[in-house]
Amino acid sequence: MTLDFLLEIGTEEIPDWMIQPALGQLRESFAKLIEENKLGGQIAWVEATPRRIALKAQGLADKQSDSEELVMGPPAAAPAGAAAGFAKKQGVSPKSLERVTTPKGEYLAVRKKIAGRATRDILADALPSLILGIYFPKTMYWTGKGGPRFIRPIRWIVALLGSEVVPFELAGVSSGNTTSGHRRLGESSVAVTIDNYEETLKKNFVLLRADDRRQRIKEGIQGLVADRGLQVKPDADLLETLVFITEYPTPILGEFDASYLELPEEVLITVMRHHQKYFSVEKAEGGLAPNFIAVMNTAGDPEGLVRRGNERVLRARFNDARFFWDVDQKKTLAARVPDLEHVTFQAKLGSYLAKTQRTMTLAGELGGGEAAVRAVELSKCDLTTELVKEFTELQGVVGGLYARAQGESKEVARAIYEHYKPVSMEDSIPATPAGRLVSLADKLDTLRGCFGIGLAPSGSSDPFALRRAAQGVVKILVEGNLELPLAQLTGGDAQLTEFFRDRIDYYFREVRGYPYDEVRAAMAAGFDNLPDLQRRLEALHIARPTENFEPVAASFKRIKNILRQAGFPEGEVDESLIEAGPERDLYDAVARVSGENLPEIASLRPVVDHYFDKVLVNAPDPRIRANRLAFLAQLLRKFSSIADFSEIVTNGLG
Repeated sequence: MTLDFLLEIGTEEIPDWMIQPALGQLRESFAKLIEENKLGGQIAWVEATPRRIALKAQGLADKQSDSEELVMGPPAAAPAGAAAGFAKKQGVSPKSLERVTTPKGEYLAVRKKIAGRATRDILADALPSLILGIYFPKTMYWTGKGGPRFIRPIRWIVALLGSEVVPFELAGVSSGNTTSGHRRLGESSVAVTIDNYEETLKKNFVLLRADDRRQRIKEGIQGLVADRGLQVKPDADLLETLVFITEYPTPILGEFDASYLELPEEVLITVMRHHQKYFSVEKAEGGLAPNFIAVMNTAGDPEGLVRRGNERVLRARFNDARFFWDVDQKKTLAARVPDLEHVTFQAKLGSYLAKTQRTMTLAGELGGGEAAVRAVELSKCDLTTELVKEFTELQGVVGGLYARAQGESKEVARAIYEHYKPVSMEDSIPATPAGRLVSLADKLDTLRGCFGIGLAPSGSSDPFALRRAAQGVVKILVEGNLELPLAQLTGGDAQLTEFFRDRIDYYFREVRGYPYDEVRAAMAAGFDNLPDLQRRLEALHIARPTENFEPVAASFKRIKNILRQAGFPEGEVDESLIEAGPERDLYDAVARVSGENLPEIASLRPVVDHYFDKVLVNAPDPRIRANRLAFLAQLLRKFSSIADFSEIVTNGLG
């Protein structure tokens, strides 16, 4: 007999960004539980809203199958008393003991039948620790110091196996069959079954499925803007946030005074998006419209009370932004440079003024012109402005906007505006050469400084976001085609260079999608020049599917093994000792082939195969043997400038 299972953990509101990782943990932990206990079945879904985490499994066995255990006893040659004592301990007669042959000899044993446990009992025992084992970055006590910890207080638990409750208690809450509807619109306590669970929640204004909430938001927005000549500014991250902070989302369209459009779009969008979780709205012909879309966690707003409340809050935030903008214009960015002395970058590395001065020097060393150096000089000045103090998300952006408004060149303003980019691997790099140099110099100064005072990241600890900074450097160098030597960028710091090695490997594998062995092979030939590494890696990737490539790679692996066994001998090749036939054929073919041309290298396959079939490298004559090893070493060096082909996995082998 098989049964379905439903678990719902009801809580106070969980932070939206913690929900999806928790669902993955719950799925993984429950799958492990049913596998280890041989309960069969599968997980149908895991879902969540801000107030509940839920899981449904199907086809679980109602009990474990009975099993048999072989219990080993004393050696068969042991005295009769030992056998009798063992039998008594196991609750059987001595006649029922078996003789079992083991590597250590013959032993007495007894076969015991073990009745399978009821699934209900197994779940009752396991679920409390499984629930508390769900990982959250932060947890809290709510029953008293030393009590259970969870992300938020647990208020109810639904645990049903078939039609029966799985009985257990957690933090003073007993499991049952009673859930809670929407905090304001639904019943506070309502009984459910596995079959009617989702429908009962829906009647109580809870859309359990994230996809349903997402679709309701999208359709609601479309209905609001379709007939007004408006369109919502796409924002996938904001949409996901709203999906996981609501149980019954309903979009509403609000408006604000058009005079606020005199402020830069970036400021208005930041206020709406980051501070109020509103979607920005654009006119069909382009440009911001004096509207916004908010998403309520309720069924509707027939009297417009929610809409007017949101408009009132947004108006106050816009007034703040306009006031700060006007106040900030009384002092130029250039006049703010000395103020950076009073803003600490890092205790041991000094103020932002010290950082600015270091970064200006570095930008010049990297080839930055007058515009790049000027942009660096002004790049951190917006940290002293009132607008950035209030809206920290706008640092850099505000600096660029102020620079443009205060008469700095377009090139300088754009470089300041973009100098924090890329903020993630999905983000674009700065659009201008000056912007790329400013961003590089800023990130490299942070990396050099932190590594220089022993603040290299360890484990998950990375308070200065050095991994992100290094990843940004890699992305700019590759995608901006900047052939700046990595050794120059790291200032000769071996630890920092090794740190970059990991980031480069990650970028090409995880971001660009190259197979790990191709990345390893290309990097083994050098990674000081990242655009060159990108070109070699792409050539490797294109050549790999050709029929001759992997056999040649396998031959290089063989060559490397031969040389390793010989201690990687050094020496020049004596052409007079090259014998006619397969050895001369390979020698001449190698001389004709460029060390940079992969198709030509792959074309060597027939002569390489013929060489190893017919030529004895470890020849009896020591002079011939040494010359052949020198030739193989020369061959390996010549073609290793593009990649270490021995790193390529061939025939399914590493």
